Amino acid sequence: MTRGHAPNGPPPLPRGPIAWARRHLFNTWYNAILTLGALYLIALGLKAAIGWIIVDAVWLGGSEACHAAKGEGACWALIAEKHRFILFGTYPYEEQWRPALAVALFVAAVGLSTWRRLWSRALVVGWFVLFAALALLLHGGVFGLTPVSTELWGGLPLTILLSVIGIGLSLPLAVLLALGRRSSMPLIRAISVGYIELVRGVPLISILFMASVMFPLFLPEGVTINKLLRAQVGIILFSAAYLAEVVRGGLQAIPSGQYEAADALGLGYWRKMRLVILPQALRLVIPPMVNSFIATFKDTSLVIIIGLYDLLGAVRTATNDPLWRAFTTEGYIFVAAIFFVFCSFMSRYSRRLEQGAGERRPQ
Repeated sequence: MTRGHAPNGPPPLPRGPIAWARRHLFNTWYNAILTLGALYLIALGLKAAIGWIIVDAVWLGGSEACHAAKGEGACWALIAEKHRFILFGTYPYEEQWRPALAVALFVAAVGLSTWRRLWSRALVVGWFVLFAALALLLHGGVFGLTPVSTELWGGLPLTILLSVIGIGLSLPLAVLLALGRRSSMPLIRAISVGYIELVRGVPLISILFMASVMFPLFLPEGVTINKLLRAQVGIILFSAAYLAEVVRGGLQAIPSGQYEAADALGLGYWRKMRLVILPQALRLVIPPMVNSFIATFKDTSLVIIIGLYDLLGAVRTATNDPLWRAFTTEGYIFVAAIFFVFCSFMSRYSRRLEQGAGERRPQ
């Protein structure tokens, strides 16, 4: 090597999809065989799926057309025929514009809430106002709206209501439980630990069963509590126990220097937690926290055991019709697609939120 000249680096690797495929999929003869075999199986699967889902599917015509197709394709005529019952359950048919409007308002509010520039106390107040308006819209009895009992609520609005309120109210309870578990006061710590371990040790279905069947037995004679409210409280208490451990993990990940710095500033316990510790701890546990949110959203399907027809319960009831009993697969695929859209949104938004938090994190 000549003195004064820098050594030449390795030649740059070729880029692009073809170069990547050569490097990773066709770099040896047996990898090439495996790749071609996998592509062949994928092509067969896609051909069969596209044929069943689109090409040979029955889109209209009622159950007669689906039976006449002899199962060669999907019977999407079920969705065309039963979509209103699947989406809105036993809500009165002529009043179903109300839950449809409620879902539209909720989706619009979620879309607006994803803009950081709108994050303020006014947004929190707006959400409380929105839920009050949605409750009035669904229940009726005011402004000329026909009263509709909560026993008739069902489908997608019920799933959204149970999951969103459950998530929104379980998070502050989980924060209190996590702080209580790390408290220096033995009684508070014992209560928090006992609650978390007890609730996490039983399945949600048992809590819903207790709320629906056992709890009313302990009420005074003549006193009743709405079934929907009991189910909602059960979901909140169950979700809070799992979220509390997630929040506790975030609190433990905060360096002791942050606590000492807050103490040096003369901040009291609650101001220290609110202004210094909790913002950092919650930022660290965004992924597991959203995972718990998704689990809560899907677990609302268990309310069918206490007679509430959520989205999954509504499609199960719709396909009990003898004319459509042979096409339950299409109904479950339709509901699975709805669940996937909501869960995918939560997952993608959490990643964006986590990246934004990482960019603002001090180095």
